[in-house]
Amino acid sequence: MTTVNLRHSARAVILDEDDRILLCRFAVPHPAVPAGARIVWAAPGGGVEPGETLLAALRRELHEEVGLVIDDDPAHVWHQEIVAPGHAEGYDGVANDYFLVRTASFDPHGALPAVELTAEHISGFHWWRCQDIAGYRGTDLFSPRDLATPLTALLADGIPDTPALLGL
Repeated sequence: MTTVNLRHSARAVILDEDDRILLCRFAVPHPAVPAGARIVWAAPGGGVEPGETLLAALRRELHEEVGLVIDDDPAHVWHQEIVAPGHAEGYDGVANDYFLVRTASFDPHGALPAVELTAEHISGFHWWRCQDIAGYRGTDLFSPRDLATPLTALLADGIPDTPALLGL
């Protein structure tokens, strides 16, 4: 049996009082950006460091990227595994675990200086309405590609009993 080496990440589905989701704008050359695409909008979060739990990584990443401090343990709502060569440098792919964070709308300003965010290919933030994601026809991509589908289900049905499995 072959062992798959996945890069584990913790990400936040940050929803404000108007059910808008906060997404980070990743500019190429991010490994998750397919050839020809220029931008991918994805949930804030990132890699789990050795010895770190998913929730500790989530708290650290949210503070660093968007300046949000969370004290509670948010619900684990989605899980995604992508096994694809070149998707994460040094790994066979990624495993993303998404946690629901409800908060009042805020202007994202993380603890990381802009130069460090740029080094991580983050070039901005935007609060998106689900219907705007579903109806988007531009060249930017979302991660996951069908983000509107699980987001619609989360908004309609609430927190699932077990994390919903996401596609690419």
